[in-house]
Amino acid sequence: MMKKSFFYPVPLAGIILLCGAALCSGCYTLKQGTTMLGYLNRAIPLEDLLTAKTFDGSSAAASDEALAKAEDNRLFAERAQDIRGFAMNDLGLKESKNYTKYVELDRDYLAAVVSACAKDSFTRYEWWFPIVGSVPYKGFFNIEDARKERQNLEKKDLDVWIRGVDAFSTLGWFADPLYSYMKNYPPQELADLIIHELVHATIYLKNYSQFNEELAEFIGSEGSRLYMLKTYGSTAEEEMEKEAADNSADNAAFVLYIQNLIAQLDSMYNNPGLSREEKLNQKSIIISEAQARFMESYDQKYKTQNYRGFGDMQINNAYLDLYRLYYERNNWFRDVYEKSGSDLKTFIAAAKTLKGKDDPRIELQKALGLL
Repeated sequence: MMKKSFFYPVPLAGIILLCGAALCSGCYTLKQGTTMLGYLNRAIPLEDLLTAKTFDGSSAAASDEALAKAEDNRLFAERAQDIRGFAMNDLGLKESKNYTKYVELDRDYLAAVVSACAKDSFTRYEWWFPIVGSVPYKGFFNIEDARKERQNLEKKDLDVWIRGVDAFSTLGWFADPLYSYMKNYPPQELADLIIHELVHATIYLKNYSQFNEELAEFIGSEGSRLYMLKTYGSTAEEEMEKEAADNSADNAAFVLYIQNLIAQLDSMYNNPGLSREEKLNQKSIIISEAQARFMESYDQKYKTQNYRGFGDMQINNAYLDLYRLYYERNNWFRDVYEKSGSDLKTFIAAAKTLKGKDDPRIELQKALGLL
């Protein structure tokens, strides 16, 4: 995937791109950091969009096309500022200058991200970086660099997957900007993205990648729902386009289908009576049959065309493991949230106290008074 799409959970791919760059001259982090700094140097304040100027600072009055673009920019800037204000004032996320600037890009994704996994189990491959510790992905601004990384990992006999992401957090090291392709996002999707990213800038536990991602995934989803309710009132769901509702329903159905496929494969991988070769053969059969069943029932179960291409994809463990990373225990956060009173600001305040010295799930329940 080379942009945010319904085929993939949306990871915070770049949290490791800059940290430690100054300490690793000539290494991966320096190269990625240099590219990111180039983007930041091109960033303009959102106020420039609000005052009817194009991204390069020129007058918007030169043509009808420029005026239309300026109006789109203005509406986008207003919405982004409104979402930021909601995230910080209503939800209690960290005050920062994140998403106060804008960068024009000539593509519809920000970075290409590599993930890897064992071929005969869901043993996740991880990278280690200063400050953030171990993470299950590695991001590249240049797609060719990502492909080279894939080749290196495949030589280690790993399943590898490359996907695109549309945003990431630098964990407060820099003021994360908005990008031009985000102007096409509907309000709830933009709110989900911004709140998700701001969670990472507010709460990050070293070496707890799964917890960090699931927490941000939950708060982003619930926070965007609350933003829509506040913005559009109690009839928010009715006012949202039907397409958005269909997308949400299809996403839930697809994630459940993938989770069932993962469970079937995981059971087979853990069978001590099978050799590695037998497991790999069974894996191929299970995935092929799952894709065939999926396509046979597609028209009955799905309202959109978002997932029709799944039947033709070369699925492997690295792809499936993304759903383990982002969705494996998502209901746990929902359950804890509801048991603690369904107050997202209180929930976030409790999460902000976590130190990661113990199991963060136990720490969070204690902070919420549930243990």
